Formats: sequence, C-alpha cells, structure tokens
Amino acid sequence: MTERYEQLKTIVQQYLPDDVDVAQISMESNFTEDLNINSANLVDVVLDVEDEFDILLENEDMDGMKTVKDALRIIDGKIDSTK
Repeated sequence: MTERYEQLKTIVQQYLPDDVDVAQISMESNFTEDLNINSANLVDVVLDVEDEFDILLENEDMDGMKTVKDALRIIDGKIDSTK
C-alpha cells in the first residue's frame, strides 16, 4: 500500500492550493476539508487516478472518496478485482 500511497500523494500534490503543503497529506486527510481541493480539481484527481492505476471509477466510487484512506481502499479494491 505504501507505493500506491506515494503514487496517490504525487497526484494529489498537483492540485493542492498554495496555502496547503504536501507535508499535510496523510491517510486521514479529507480532500476538500483538510487539503482544500475544490470539486473541479477533485474530478481531475479522479481522472489522474484512473490513468495512473489503469482502473475505472464509478460515480459511487467517487462519492466514497472523502479521504486519502478512502481513495486507497477503493483503488486497492479495483486493482484486486481485476486480478
């Protein structure tokens, strides 16, 4: 999970506003509340996640991605289901 966490962190980092430092990203970080990522950028995060991990995220997956931990759980589930 550490490698996927680092990959996700790299994606999220691109969309952080100026007032949020990459060091603030943790497993418990809420994308909109803690990291101040707006909804338009959150869509970009989702698209980048799909490309990076070669998965397809459904609307319900996106609705469940509130925190970094949520996102990793969903990513892991998608990757594991394609094996």
